[in-house]
Amino acid sequence: MHPRLLKTFLAVAKSQNVTRVAEQVHLAQSTVSDQIQVLEAELGAELFIRTRQGLLLTQAGEALKSYAEDILALVDEAHAAVETAAAHVGKSLIIGALETIGAARLPQWLGNFQNRQPDVNVHLKIAGSNELIQGLENGALHAVFCFEKGPIDGRLAHRVISSEPLVLIMPSKEASQALTVDLESIATLRFIATERGCIYRHMMDNAFAKAGIRPPTIAAEVGSIAAIGRLVAAGVGSALVPRLAVEDMLDRGNIAELPWPGTSNTASLVLIWRRRRVLSPPLRRFLVAAEELATPFRSGDGLPLHAEQSLL
Repeated sequence: MHPRLLKTFLAVAKSQNVTRVAEQVHLAQSTVSDQIQVLEAELGAELFIRTRQGLLLTQAGEALKSYAEDILALVDEAHAAVETAAAHVGKSLIIGALETIGAARLPQWLGNFQNRQPDVNVHLKIAGSNELIQGLENGALHAVFCFEKGPIDGRLAHRVISSEPLVLIMPSKEASQALTVDLESIATLRFIATERGCIYRHMMDNAFAKAGIRPPTIAAEVGSIAAIGRLVAAGVGSALVPRLAVEDMLDRGNIAELPWPGTSNTASLVLIWRRRRVLSPPLRRFLVAAEELATPFRSGDGLPLHAEQSLL
C-alpha cells in the first residue's frame, strides 16, 4: 500500500467528496478516483459506498482507516529518524497561528527565538483553527498556536501556554453608563459574532451555556475579530472576545471592556504539535524555547507556562 494512496484514502474518508479532495491536493478528480480504485483492487474490497450524504466508508474502509493513519505516522517518523541520524535535518520550521495570536503575541516571541537560534528559519502561516489542525495532521505545519476548543486527536500533543481573559466589549459611551453588567442584563444585549464553526463563536456559545443563559441575539456575523471591534465601536452591538484580540482598540479608547460575569471567563492559548518518536532538532529546540520564553504571552491576568510543565 503506497503512502500516496493511503493519504488520498484518508482525505476522501474525511471530506466524503472526491471533488473537494481533488481541489485540496491539486489533482484531477479522475486521478483521485483512480487512486481509490487501485487501493481497492490491491485490498480486494470496496472501501466506500455512494450515498446522498456523500462517500461513506464501508466496513472494510473503517477497518483500514486506523491502520492507514498509523502507517503514515510511521512513515513520517521514519523520515525524521533517518534525517536526524544522517545529520541532514532541515533548518526550517513552519509554525501556524490564528490571526489574533499571530499579531498580538508571536512577533516578540518569534523574534526572541530567532535571536537565540539564528540558524533556524521560521515561517509563520496564518489560518483558521480547522486549517491549522489539518496542517499538523498532513505534515504541512510543525506546530501551531491556537485557542483550546476541546479534545484533540490522540496523535497530537499540546500544552497550555497561557490563560487569556475573555472580556465583554461595548462602545465606550455605553460601557461608561453600564459600569458593571450582570447575566440578566447581558441576555438583553445584541451581539456581534463570528460564524458558527469558528473558535471565537465556540468561545462565546460556551460562555453563555456555562453561565446558564440563553444564546444571545446576534446583530451581525462577520469573519474577523478586527471587524467585530470596529462594529462594536460603531455601536452595532457588543461582543465577547479574548482580550488580546482587541488590546490595541482598548488602548486607543475606541471601545471599552467590562469583565464577563460568567464562570467561563478565560480562553486557553495552546501550542500543539504532532507526536513523534523522534522530533527534528529545530522543532525540539522550538519546544524547549517555548518553556523559557513563555512570559511574552502574558496578557492581563494570563498565566504563563510553568517551567515544570515540560513540552517534551
